[in-house]
Amino acid sequence: MAGGSLLALIDDIASILDDVAAMSKVAAKKTASVLGDDLALNAQQVTGVKADRELPIVWAVAKGSMLNKAILVPLALLISAFIPWAITPLLMIGGAYLCYEGFEKVAHKLMPGKHQEEEKPATEQVKTEADAKKLEKEKVKGAVRTDFILSAEIIVISLGIVSAAPFLNQVTVMVLIAVAMTIGVYGLVGAIVKIDDAGLYLSKLSGESSVMNGVRAFGRGIVNLAPWLMKTLSVVGTIAMFLVGGSIISHGLPFMHSLLEKFTHGHQGWVNTLITGATDLGVGLVVGAAVLGAVLLGQKMFGKK
Repeated sequence: MAGGSLLALIDDIASILDDVAAMSKVAAKKTASVLGDDLALNAQQVTGVKADRELPIVWAVAKGSMLNKAILVPLALLISAFIPWAITPLLMIGGAYLCYEGFEKVAHKLMPGKHQEEEKPATEQVKTEADAKKLEKEKVKGAVRTDFILSAEIIVISLGIVSAAPFLNQVTVMVLIAVAMTIGVYGLVGAIVKIDDAGLYLSKLSGESSVMNGVRAFGRGIVNLAPWLMKTLSVVGTIAMFLVGGSIISHGLPFMHSLLEKFTHGHQGWVNTLITGATDLGVGLVVGAAVLGAVLLGQKMFGKK
C-alpha cells in the first residue's frame, strides 16, 4: 500500500511538472515580444555612463527588476482572485506612463533649446564623485520604474495563460517566467554594454598569424560598431515605449480592439504585424502627447514640482 501511494504521488508530481513545463513554454512564447522591448529599453537606460560603472548599474537594475516581480506576482494573483476587473485599468495607466516617457524623449529632440537650458546645470554639476553617484541612482530608479511596467505586462500575459490551472501551477509558472525573463534580459544587457570592451580586448591580442590578424580586425570592427549599436538601441528603446504603451491601451479599449480586428482581417504574417505595430505606434504617440500636454499644463497651473 505504501509503495502504491508513493508511486501515485510521484505520478502526480510528474503530471504537475509536465503541465508546468507546457504552460511555461506557451507563456515564454507569448512574452517574447515584450522581452525584446524590455531588452532595448534597459540597454538604452544604462548607456552614457563610465565603463567601470556599466555592469554595477546593470546589476542594480536587475535587482530592482527581481524586486518588481516579487511584488507583482503575488499582487497579480490577489487582484485576479478578488478584483480581476482592475487589471486592465492598472495596465493602461502603466501604458500611458510609458507613452509619456517616450514622447518626452521625442520632445527633447524636437525642442532642444528649451531642454538644453534646463539640463545644462545638471550636467555641469557632475564635478564630484557624490554628484556622479546621485545621477547614477537617478538612472537606476528610472530604469527600474520602466521595468516595473514591462514586468507587469509579462506577469499579466503569463497569468492569462495559466488562469484556468490549479493555484500551485499558476504560482510555479509565473515565478519561472519572472526569473527566466530577468536573467535573460539583464544577461543580454550586460553583454551589450560591454561589447566595446570585448572588441578592444580582441583588437589588442598579439600574434602574427593570419588568424590573429583576422581576430584583431574583428575586434576593431566591434569597437567601431558599438557606438552605432548603442544609438540604434536608444532609438529602438524609445519606439518600444510607444509600441508597448500603445498596445496596452489599444487592447484595453474595446472599440480600438474591434477596429484593429477589422484592419487586420484577411491579413496574415508580416502584413498583420505591420498593421498592428503601426496602430500601436500611432496610439502611443497620441497618448504620449496628451499626457505630456497634461503634465505641462499641470506644471503651469500648480508649479513645476
